[in-house]
Amino acid sequence: MYLLLADLVLIVHMAFVVFVLCGGLLVLRWRWIAWLHLPAALWGAVVEFTGWICPLTPLENWFRTQGGEAGHEHDFLARYLLPILYPGDLTRDLQLLLGTVVIVLNAAVYRWLWRIRARGASRSR
Repeated sequence: MYLLLADLVLIVHMAFVVFVLCGGLLVLRWRWIAWLHLPAALWGAVVEFTGWICPLTPLENWFRTQGGEAGHEHDFLARYLLPILYPGDLTRDLQLLLGTVVIVLNAAVYRWLWRIRARGASRSR
């Protein structure tokens, strides 16, 4: 059961990372998503800029340890998702770059959304 929970945490973690990077696009369809996405994107950038560890990482590791795993096995999740979330060559400079990507990408998406909304408002007048 612990290994299943560890895999579930890994999937949630990956989904969160994708949401941080691309969640602004969901605002096109559902404007209220911005209330969830902006704090998530801020958290993602802060974690990268400060070098903090996301709380999901130790939770997943704890579940794996409780399940008897010493490390990550080479199943689908470990083989394809773990290197994305936990790159072996993660340096401080790479973390700063990732944090910058989060900020720049989301700023561009929200700027684009703002322009679409402003254009729609001017047409309706």
